[in-house]
Amino acid sequence: MITRIAFIGFGVVGQGLAEILLEQKNDLKNQIGFEFEVVAVSDKMKGSVYNEVGLDLQKLLELVKSTGKIDEYPEGIKGWDSLKTITETNANLIIEVSWTDINTGEPAITHIKTAIGCHKHVVMTNKGPIALAARELISMAKTNGVEMRFEGTVLSGTPAINLGVNNLASSKITKVAGIVNGTTNYILTEMEKGLKYEEALKQAQKLGYAEADPTADVEGFDALGKIVILTNVVMGGNITKDQVPCQGITKITSQDIDEAKKESKRWKLIAGAELKDDGSVEAYVMPKKIPLDHPLAAVSGPINALTYTTKYLGDVTVIGPGAGRAATGYALLTDILDIHRKISR
Repeated sequence: MITRIAFIGFGVVGQGLAEILLEQKNDLKNQIGFEFEVVAVSDKMKGSVYNEVGLDLQKLLELVKSTGKIDEYPEGIKGWDSLKTITETNANLIIEVSWTDINTGEPAITHIKTAIGCHKHVVMTNKGPIALAARELISMAKTNGVEMRFEGTVLSGTPAINLGVNNLASSKITKVAGIVNGTTNYILTEMEKGLKYEEALKQAQKLGYAEADPTADVEGFDALGKIVILTNVVMGGNITKDQVPCQGITKITSQDIDEAKKESKRWKLIAGAELKDDGSVEAYVMPKKIPLDHPLAAVSGPINALTYTTKYLGDVTVIGPGAGRAATGYALLTDILDIHRKISR
């Protein structure tokens, strides 16, 4: 069976996946029997195109690079918005990579509900819908007999959700704590080298690790969305983002960094959750001084890491990139292939 893919959003992440699909197409077919065609792309800024027999990914990527537009693609139907692309195309898998709104989850929640209602599988890296409505969306997908995956919403291509839900499913997870935002980790690393907060932030912006408006990162809001996902999806919690104490790194000073050094500790912005005796789960986002012998203390620069504390295995830590074009594109691919394996059984 050929998987027919429609992209909703075609920014850095979507293009990253498209590049991987283009490069790996023959290997995916020969090694695991995965065949696909990208039949549609819809992006609010770049335009849209649909061709039921498939689009030329190389041509599409070159066009976006040279003109920034999709609707100049030479064949196919143009001008459809995201919802019409989801409902009217022959795609059976929707890749939701539109912009993230952690406060409302829109327009992604509507995209996902529409796709599920049309009995189409969904893969996403968009944190908003899962942070705000994971249980509802998972239930809706199950009711409609479709698969929904979202590995890339927490640590990009570094396995976090699948590790917790699948590999550690019977290990009795009691706690999770991690560095889930590379921007803040880079800033804290540079402050430890001697830079002041403002200098480290400017350097992070220059290198592309921080946005022009870094609020979501430095105030902890990005990490907040991710720990809500881990709490509700992996640890069986049922919390909202408004129930999670959240503090960023903007109040950490050079003096704080120096004092931590004297204590053989290191500041990290930690997102964590812990299972309580009554079965509830409490979560937080806050800067913490971590002992240097802790696995998370050795994680420097824009790298992410997550430690699961379990009854049977003790601490299990995964470390890797938490953002980036290729890494996040790869996260989407792992989810796509996971769905392929499940529905091909």
